[in-house]
Amino acid sequence: MRFLHVSDLHLGKMLHGVSLLENGDQPAWVEGFLKLAEEQKPDAVLIAGDVYDRSAPSGDAVELLSVLLKGLAAQGIPVLLVAGNHDSGQRLAFLDELLAKEGVHIAGVPGPGGRLEKVTLEDAYGPVHFWLLPYVFPALAARLLEDESIRDYETAVRALLEAQDIDFSQRNVLVAHQNVTHAGAEAQRGGSETMVGGLGQVDDRVFEGFSYVALGHIHAAGAVGRESVRYAGSPLCYHFDEVRQPKKGAVLVELGAPGTEPRIETLVIPPLHPLRELRGGWKELQAGELALERRGEYLRVVLTDSRVTPEIGDFLRELARARDSRILELVSEYDPFTGQVSPARGQQEKSVEELFADFYAERCGGEDPDEKDLALLYFAGERLRHREHTGAAEPQDIDALLQYILKQEEEA
Repeated sequence: MRFLHVSDLHLGKMLHGVSLLENGDQPAWVEGFLKLAEEQKPDAVLIAGDVYDRSAPSGDAVELLSVLLKGLAAQGIPVLLVAGNHDSGQRLAFLDELLAKEGVHIAGVPGPGGRLEKVTLEDAYGPVHFWLLPYVFPALAARLLEDESIRDYETAVRALLEAQDIDFSQRNVLVAHQNVTHAGAEAQRGGSETMVGGLGQVDDRVFEGFSYVALGHIHAAGAVGRESVRYAGSPLCYHFDEVRQPKKGAVLVELGAPGTEPRIETLVIPPLHPLRELRGGWKELQAGELALERRGEYLRVVLTDSRVTPEIGDFLRELARARDSRILELVSEYDPFTGQVSPARGQQEKSVEELFADFYAERCGGEDPDEKDLALLYFAGERLRHREHTGAAEPQDIDALLQYILKQEEEA
């Protein structure tokens, strides 16, 4: 039995104000994945949650998921998909029974009594049972199982699995979206997760007996405890920290006879716009970039020996434009008062838009700002970055922001 494991697509994701959907990054990945599936001819595709970047996705994000699912269905490949914490389980599972007839199995929320959807496929060694566990909160598990003693995530997941009729003498695969730890240690973060450290921990021992556990939630790929309990990671880098991790790709898993260890391989899908971080002194960076011919990138530039002047900003942006690249972040770690690199200035990892979106979600029960709000945040962020580089007056920013809001209202 051979299957491809992916997760955390986050269709509709914005990176420093750039829509990875509208700019072609996510459509290019979908196209690459469909080509990979055609080449590998897997028996199934597992998608372990966070299909969308927000619970109320844009129409374009929904359409892109449709392209992915229709493309796999056209190849006759069953799809087993669970909702993540960014998804709305109810929206995602719309028409789930009808789609299941076409081989697309979507688990939005567990069924009555905590029932999990089970999909059984056959190979030369007999049946493989795939169990679909969408992201669950303790309160949801307590309600479904009518057990008020369930107060934490690990107990919730364990209770839900124990409520199923699982025959561990056969091969069983779990598709889940949770924060799984080993011996109390969390998996390496991808940099772009918004969850608070330590929240929702589930020990990997909960999954003993499964031949493979296809995980989503953490954006860095890798095993947790044992090789067969594994995060696929996000398909694209959604944070500049993630360029330091192994290449992103789909996980190809091959299950053999019952009791044998699966073969696991990562198949890389090259991104449309690779992320790259440039760090160093101004003259060093200038000479290095003039000598280096790299095109079509998303860049983060960190100066260590000077402030970001308008001249430096103009030079770098013009050079990037000429190479079909884009500077998403231009910052300085230089402290003019000491003449040294200031670690505090170098710790800016998120844009103004991302920081405000995180604050918005925190204050609104996890609900992300909608497309209109994000557009306004991006406009405000651009004004702030413009003022930092040009010294424009604050009243001008306020007037520009007011005019933008009025224009939005007129177009609504």
